[in-house]
Amino acid sequence: MSLPVILQLPSSYKMTDEQFFEFCQVNRDYRIERNKFGEISIMSPTGGKTGNRGGNIFGQLWVWAQNDGTGLTFDSSTGFILSTGAERSPDASWMKLERWDNFNDEQQEKFLPICPDFVVELRSASDNLKPLQEKMEEYMQEDGIKLGWLIDRKNRKVYIYRPGMSVECLDNPDTISGESILPGFVLNMSLVW
Repeated sequence: MSLPVILQLPSSYKMTDEQFFEFCQVNRDYRIERNKFGEISIMSPTGGKTGNRGGNIFGQLWVWAQNDGTGLTFDSSTGFILSTGAERSPDASWMKLERWDNFNDEQQEKFLPICPDFVVELRSASDNLKPLQEKMEEYMQEDGIKLGWLIDRKNRKVYIYRPGMSVECLDNPDTISGESILPGFVLNMSLVW
């Protein structure tokens, strides 16, 4: 099982958001996140199956967003700075245009200091479920988040997260609805399993 490498920095060294952004830019071959304690997680690129399935999720979301026109999609390379100071990169996400438009050009080029309205995390065969569940709970504590999906391909389950509500678990669904947050968006799970 391939686990992310966790780097701990000395307590005397606090990397600013700008320094962390630069660190990620010079290490582009890795997916890098930072938790609220300042620990840096370095994850290797995904394998072919996970990359393909993640692409299928993003592709379906992107097509819906282009037709809907009320927001923007972001892929797994996009970093978001949460209110806790954590920098996270969901596998796919979507944000309303009016929230995006609050940022100037320079801000839009960096990690965004905001949580998207909708996030998706995809569990690969080598991922432990618990850290992904903890990450989803972290998103649900943020202002602006409306809906989140944790897709567990290994067990064919989808965990649906909504702020202030209990997590709903779907067992081997054919589709998942974007509900009122993403009206008309339906993810075809046959392209994900």
